[in-house]
Amino acid sequence: MDFYVFTLFPEMITQGLGTSILGRAMEKKLISLEAINIRDYSTNKHHKVDDYPYGGGAGMVMEPQPVYDACKALETKIGHKPRVIYLTPQGRVFNQKVAEELAAEEELVFLCGHYEGIDERALELVVTDQISAGDYVLTGGELPAMMMIDCISRLVPGVLNNQLSADIESFHDNLLEYPQYTRPEEFMGKRVPDVLLSGHHANIETWRRQQSIARTLRWRPDLLEDAVLSKKEKQYLEQLRKEMQKNG
Repeated sequence: MDFYVFTLFPEMITQGLGTSILGRAMEKKLISLEAINIRDYSTNKHHKVDDYPYGGGAGMVMEPQPVYDACKALETKIGHKPRVIYLTPQGRVFNQKVAEELAAEEELVFLCGHYEGIDERALELVVTDQISAGDYVLTGGELPAMMMIDCISRLVPGVLNNQLSADIESFHDNLLEYPQYTRPEEFMGKRVPDVLLSGHHANIETWRRQQSIARTLRWRPDLLEDAVLSKKEKQYLEQLRKEMQKNG
C-alpha cells in the first residue's frame, strides 16, 4: 500500500513513521510513505500558504491554490484520482472498522490542515473522506494521520511477522484484548493464572474470550452492541451483567 501525506511539516511524518514495524515494512516495500510539503506548491515567492479569513475571525486559513495544485500533481503522478482523507474533528470517527475499510485501498492520501483549517473550496474539489481522530482539537492533522497510517499498515499482509496478532488484538469481534503474561510465573506476589500454565489450549481460549468479554463490559460496554459472540458467550455476558447489578 502507498501512503501520501500532504502537510506543512513533512519531517514530522517521516520521522514519526520511519522506525519499528512500519520502518521494516517500508524496507521490505510492503508499504511506502511520501510526505509532500504543501508549501512547495505555493505561487507566493515566500511559500506562504495562509491568509486572513473572509468575514473576520481569529487565526488564519490555508489557501485553496497550494492544496489543490498539490493534489492535482499527485493525480497526474499516479494516473488517477486517489482517495483523499481530510483529518478533521467534523469527520466520522476513526475506528478499527474504518481501518479495515481503508486497508482495502491500493493507496491513501491524507490531507493535514493547520491554523483554522483549509479553504472550503479546496476541500470540495479534492477531498473524498473526512475522518476524525476523536472529539477533541489538535494543532494539525499530522498526529491523526500518523495514527491512522500505523493502524491501517498493520492490516497489510506481511507487515506483522505474525498475522495472527492482527486477528486477535483489541477490537477483534468488537471486544477488547484479554490480559497478557510472560515470565516469571510470579512477580511481586502476583501469579500468572493457572489456566495459562496448563497447556490445555481449549481452556486457554475459553478463558481468554471470557476475559475479553469481561474487560469490554467493564471498560467499553458500548462495543458489546456489535460484538460477535457465541450462544455460550452471550450467556456468560448476561451472567456478568447480573453480577454487576447485584454488586451495585
